[in-house]
Amino acid sequence: MPEVKLSSADRVLFPEDGITKGDLFSYYEQIAPAILPHLRDRPFTMKRYREGIAGDGFFQKQAPKGMPSWITARRFTTHPREGGAREVDFPLVNSKEALLWMVQMHCIDMNAWYSRVDKPARPDYVVFDLDPPDEPDGFEQAIQVAHLVRGLLDELELPGYVKTSGADGIHVLAPIQRRATFDETYAFAEASSRLLEERHPGLVTTEWLKKKRAGVLVDHRQNGWGKTIASVYSVRPKPGAPVSTPLRWKELTPDVRPRHFSTAMALERVQAHGDLFAPVLEDPRPLGAAAKRLTALAT
Repeated sequence: MPEVKLSSADRVLFPEDGITKGDLFSYYEQIAPAILPHLRDRPFTMKRYREGIAGDGFFQKQAPKGMPSWITARRFTTHPREGGAREVDFPLVNSKEALLWMVQMHCIDMNAWYSRVDKPARPDYVVFDLDPPDEPDGFEQAIQVAHLVRGLLDELELPGYVKTSGADGIHVLAPIQRRATFDETYAFAEASSRLLEERHPGLVTTEWLKKKRAGVLVDHRQNGWGKTIASVYSVRPKPGAPVSTPLRWKELTPDVRPRHFSTAMALERVQAHGDLFAPVLEDPRPLGAAAKRLTALAT
């Protein structure tokens, strides 16, 4: 595999912290063994920050001209919001070199589909994306709700794995066997979220409009074909370069804050604990049985 040459290594991407493109490159080179299993064979959406986090980032789904031939791409039909259909060649980040090339292209966080190219309509997990309210204790509320999500998943006999989003929220992923469709994962996440809202009014909400919202949004809408979230171990384009970090449930205590988890801490945690998110790929469960249990609970 050819070596990826880094240009403009001294370019500052995080102006408040002095973190450079070279620093980002070094982090991803070291974290590659942990992050690559979560990106491999998944259509990848580039989110590029040419001017660093002070500028406007932009999404790029189509593999750019000049992408090295040793980075694989796969074509899928997409349906843009403005209507119609478009054929898009999505890059696949299947090697350390491909990951580093994305950094060279000014990708700060790494965003991939929930499904893999051999079964693009069959996701690997259900996503619960928790968005805290704009209140002083908003993230503490999100931590409380994350534990409620876990409790419900326990009732449904599905494992749940938690990570900081690295930005302002929390992600809980429930790994499933690759039989369910995205419509089925969406329906499951929606029914779960509405049951939690019914059980915990004022703390849990499914209301999309912020001005009408009270409590932590459990966003089931993130489950859908072609949707992405920042991968575990992704650096996020926020001051301090926080990392989307997996936690043991006992570590998700009220004093946790998403910005606490730096690149250095992410590397230290992988060194100490291995990949805490490995079971997301290794321990899938059938969604159908859990969905039946959920229907029984909701009636």
